[in-house]
Amino acid sequence: MARILHNVEVRFEIESLTLPNPDWHQRLYRMNKTTKLARWIALTALWCVASNFAFAQTSSQSASRLPEMELKDMEGQMVPISSLYAEGTPTLICFWATWCSPCKRELNNYAELYEDWQDETGVQIVAVSIDDSRSVRRVAPYVNSVMWDYTVLLDPNRDFARAMQVVNVPHTFLVNGYGQIVWQHNNYSDGDEEEVYEQLLKLVQ
Repeated sequence: MARILHNVEVRFEIESLTLPNPDWHQRLYRMNKTTKLARWIALTALWCVASNFAFAQTSSQSASRLPEMELKDMEGQMVPISSLYAEGTPTLICFWATWCSPCKRELNNYAELYEDWQDETGVQIVAVSIDDSRSVRRVAPYVNSVMWDYTVLLDPNRDFARAMQVVNVPHTFLVNGYGQIVWQHNNYSDGDEEEVYEQLLKLVQ
């Protein structure tokens, strides 16, 4: 009798140990799902970091010099980008649009200082409009109304802007006399022209 009871107790203990939890498959599923989600998040974050690094490398390399291409001026004449700079003379290339208020404020503020800047540094300002086919007709009337003494070029398909890695406007580039980009600035706040002036002086000294 004692042996029978012993066998029953042993069998009961074994069955108790091996009896699966009714919810074990749900818990395992949740664990696997959480692990997969964490792995996906980690891989996504790694991909974003790698993509940003690659973009930064590409941007730095491709925008070190001005690209070889041509743009139309407001009279419809083709202007080679290489003609925008000359040895010993800095060039300020400002990407803008008629629908961009900070762009117009930037270029209007530069206009007030342009003559002095030219006397001190010889800088030439080139305003490149990225107005597309829907708004490009507004460029000439606006420029004529504010009487900018700049070279104004049209980039309606944004080929030049893409080549220069311009994502949004205003975006300003300072180019030396060899077509090399030595400084750039994105967006505009009142007073930024002081930094532009400092960069111009550094370039010609």
